[in-house]
Amino acid sequence: MANRYCVTVVFIVLSVFIFCGKVYAYSEYSEKTKKDCSYCHVDTSGGGKLTTAGEAYKREIITTGKGLKFSISQKIIRFLVGFLHITGAVAWFGAILYVHILLKPAYASRGLPKGELTLGWISICVVGITGIFLTLARINDMQTLFHTKFGILLTIKVSIYIIMVSTATIVTFFIGKKLKLKHEAKIDIKKGVFTLEEIAECDGKEGRPAFVLYNGDVYDFTASKMWKDGKHAGKHLAGFDHTESLKQAPHGEDKLARYPKVGKLVEKQAESKEPFHKRLFYFFVYLNLFLVIAVLFVISLWRWA
Repeated sequence: MANRYCVTVVFIVLSVFIFCGKVYAYSEYSEKTKKDCSYCHVDTSGGGKLTTAGEAYKREIITTGKGLKFSISQKIIRFLVGFLHITGAVAWFGAILYVHILLKPAYASRGLPKGELTLGWISICVVGITGIFLTLARINDMQTLFHTKFGILLTIKVSIYIIMVSTATIVTFFIGKKLKLKHEAKIDIKKGVFTLEEIAECDGKEGRPAFVLYNGDVYDFTASKMWKDGKHAGKHLAGFDHTESLKQAPHGEDKLARYPKVGKLVEKQAESKEPFHKRLFYFFVYLNLFLVIAVLFVISLWRWA
């Protein structure tokens, strides 16, 4: 417990050293605001105790960074921390967009991709740690946090971050386990008829066969070097119906004759309701996509509105 308090104290002291700069008042502020000195200062000649309006303007200067004087070392560290923060956010958001645009949520629903999952959690940690430092750089009281444009937008951004981390935790450690167990279920690949869900399980990864559906027929591309790990040409994935995508390919369906036809798509059966954990997974996936857009919108308001 004592060690924890020591770490906290050191963290705060370093934050103060790194981020705290002095605020200077200049006569040009009067010119900029088109207000007399008495607007911000109790003393009509300027300087000294601030009025309520002066305190508010001071907080705005601190949060925007205008009027702050930093040493060279402070500027370098602030720059590096900010760079890491942006890099982490880009990597995190990029992983989310990659799943949506290239892999598709249906692919992730078979079992969370390990690479994207690792990148996502590293990015989450980087964004969180650097975000704490950057917040301490600009926010020095609750008044600033809730009564300035910078503080309000920061509060919204932090709230979105907390929601995204919460959903990531639920998906990774609870829903992800159930998805993986379902994905590891054994399928009889010799039975000759397959449902869409069974075909989706044969994605060519981790030793599973690579099945592709075309015009109702199921082909086995497991032995093909062109479908290594269930991926072809960097974008086509095993376990899906490629009837339409083959129309855009530089070759015809005659290429399929090189590979064994292992069965057919079973006639449409009564639709079964998706299990709750899978429906919850889709909800969180699309929620996070919406939240990514919301964060970008907040940043746009922050920087350019």
